[in-house]
Amino acid sequence: MKYVDEFRDGKLAQNIARAIAREADTGRSYRFMEFCGGHTHAISRYGIADFLPHNVRMIHGPGCPVCVLPVGRIDLAIKLALEQSAILCSYGDPLRVPASGGLSLLKARARGGDVRMVYSSTDALAIARANPGRETVFFAIGFETTTPPTAMLIKRAQAEGINNLGVLCNHVLTPPAITHILQSPEVREYGTVPIDGFIGPAHVSAVIGSRPYEHFAEEYRKPVVISGFEPLDVMQSILMLVRQINAGRAAVENEFFRVVTREGNRKAQALMAELFELRCSFEWRGLGEVPYSALKIRGEYAAFDAEHRYDLRYVAAPDNRACECGAILRGVKEPADCQLFGTVCTPENPVGSCMVSSEGACAAHYTYGRFRRAAVSAIP
Repeated sequence: MKYVDEFRDGKLAQNIARAIAREADTGRSYRFMEFCGGHTHAISRYGIADFLPHNVRMIHGPGCPVCVLPVGRIDLAIKLALEQSAILCSYGDPLRVPASGGLSLLKARARGGDVRMVYSSTDALAIARANPGRETVFFAIGFETTTPPTAMLIKRAQAEGINNLGVLCNHVLTPPAITHILQSPEVREYGTVPIDGFIGPAHVSAVIGSRPYEHFAEEYRKPVVISGFEPLDVMQSILMLVRQINAGRAAVENEFFRVVTREGNRKAQALMAELFELRCSFEWRGLGEVPYSALKIRGEYAAFDAEHRYDLRYVAAPDNRACECGAILRGVKEPADCQLFGTVCTPENPVGSCMVSSEGACAAHYTYGRFRRAAVSAIP
């Protein structure tokens, strides 16, 4: 397939692997965090870690929006379905994330809640349009990638005069989370690992551009390489990071130039700015409260804000005590370090959010990496 097969060429992968092994200084360690869950999935699926020398380590970051959503936000959605009798519309993965009291959105549906899976925000609009006598709420989650479609949902509902639609907004922002990982004393308290550089998100960067990451390179002296999701994309990005570290540089480089520009999608950015404003703080699973890291619906569109409409009050809720999702999202632990991994906690019966989405570190490792040999022969 054009523009896919070219980035999965085994011979080219071996060439890049040899270059990484040749250029990585054996006297030092390289620790790179891939922020995006799509990269975590690619690394596990294509066995990229097996191509790397022992001193180049990939650290899984909090880059899956389903994984970082705290229990309390899912509790709000369940409350709308069970107590407000609203039609609760959600993407597929959040339906399975465990919440308080042994519930999830799927289990809330089994208890009589009208919970429906949708493939896009426009599906929620169609449901609201077809059920004028009932309240419909769209459970909106995601990074900057899925925020513009939520904005368009609100704009179209307003234009059509659909007044039975609400949005429970849980959109979060990538750059503040990276800042929090690098400097927050609270995160250091939870436990973190040294990071030498970042593989920057791909889909997010298509919206916001590469410019927002320049701050990390300049202020924190951490190189960032924005990478595509194919195996050769990721491996080339790792090589670019190694070369920056060796040269003592810290810059933002764009490996995914076929999609990402420095300025990003300005039309999408303008739409987001029109419909949303920053929250002062927002809880992330694994990171705690992260200042100015999430969006809420602007006052002009408060009629569509489910939190305002139903007077919802967020209450933080604890994760399962035995679950290590928080530490895994910070890169402190690997999925196999969790005592529940692959036994009590599986994709069919997830205990933590990291096992739900295919982009979650635990789900990716369960599917592709759990039988990996402890020792992998070096590539000649």
